[in-house]
Amino acid sequence: MADISNIKTPLTDMLGIRYPIIMAPMFLVSNVKMVVEATKAGITGAIPALNYRTNKEFRSALEALKSEAMGPIGINLIANKSNIKLQEQLKSCLEYKVDYVITSLGNPSLIIQKCHENDIRVFCDVVDDIYGKKVSDLMPDALIAVNKDAGGHAGKLSSKDLIQQLKEITDLPIISAGGVGNGIQLWGKLEEGACGISMGSPFIASEESPVSNEYKQACIQYSGNDIIMTTKLSGTPCTVINTPYVQKTGTKQNLLEALLSKNKRLKKFIKMLMFYYGMKSLKKAAFDSTYQNVWCAGPSIEYVKEILSIKKIVENLVVDYHSTNSIKNQVTTIE
Repeated sequence: MADISNIKTPLTDMLGIRYPIIMAPMFLVSNVKMVVEATKAGITGAIPALNYRTNKEFRSALEALKSEAMGPIGINLIANKSNIKLQEQLKSCLEYKVDYVITSLGNPSLIIQKCHENDIRVFCDVVDDIYGKKVSDLMPDALIAVNKDAGGHAGKLSSKDLIQQLKEITDLPIISAGGVGNGIQLWGKLEEGACGISMGSPFIASEESPVSNEYKQACIQYSGNDIIMTTKLSGTPCTVINTPYVQKTGTKQNLLEALLSKNKRLKKFIKMLMFYYGMKSLKKAAFDSTYQNVWCAGPSIEYVKEILSIKKIVENLVVDYHSTNSIKNQVTTIE
C-alpha cells in the first residue's frame, strides 16, 4: 500500500498541515477552487491578491475561502509602491484573518507589523542573502528562498546555495521555491535545510486549474529545457514556455522600450504601461484559444505528464518522497 503518511517539519507544525507544501500563488492561475482542494489534500495554498480586479471581488474570494477551506489559506501581497491597492488588500486580509501572507518585492515592514498585530503569519520572498538579511531583521515567520528554477520571477542561485547563504544570516525557517516536480526533489529540498516548499507550475495542469486546455497541454508537451526568460511582459525577467509565438516576437525589450524604461521621468509610467499590456497578453493566452501563446511556467513542468487532480498530484509527491526517504535510510544504515 502506498505510503501517504504525514511529513513532519517546522512548516507543518506552524500551519497545522499534513505535508510541507504550499501551492504557490500564481498570477491569473490560482483561485478559490484550487486552494480549497489543496487544503483537502493536506497542504495549503495561496492566491495573489492582484488576481482580483476590485476589492469587492477580492473580499468575496476571501469569504469563500474562509467558509470552504479545510485548512490554512494564504494571500500574496506585492509590497512595493507600484501596488496602489496594497492598503485595501492588506486591510481585507486582516479583517478576514487569513492564516498567512506571502510578501513579494518592496519593503514588507508594514505588512509584517500589521499581520503580527492580528496573529497572522508572514512569509517573505527573497532571492539572495543581501535582501534576505534586510527582511530577516524585520522578523517575519519564514523566508521563501526563490531559486533559479522557480517559475515567474525566478532568482539567480541554486536552491542549495541560496538556502545555505540564508542559513548563515538567519535562524528563521526557510521555504524553498522552485525546482520541485516530484517527491525525490521534495526530499532533496528538505535535506538541503528547507522546512518546506512552495510549488506552482505542476499545478497549472491540474483538473481544478481554470486555464485553457491548450495551456495545460503545453505544460505536458514542453520540457524544462523549453523554459526561457523574457523581459517583454513587464520589463522584469519572467519565465515563459518557449512557444513559436515567443520565438517570433523575441524575449527582450526593443530599443525604444529599453530607453524609455531608463528615463527618470518616464520610467515609472512606462513600467506600469508595460505591466498592464504584458499581463493582458498573459491573461488572453491563459484563458482563450489564441496563436499568441505567452504561457508563464517554470522548469518543473518537466515532470508534468498528464492532467491530474490536485489531490493526486500531492499524493504522488508524498508517495515518491516516502519511497526516496526509505531508500536513503536503508543506504545510510548499510554504510
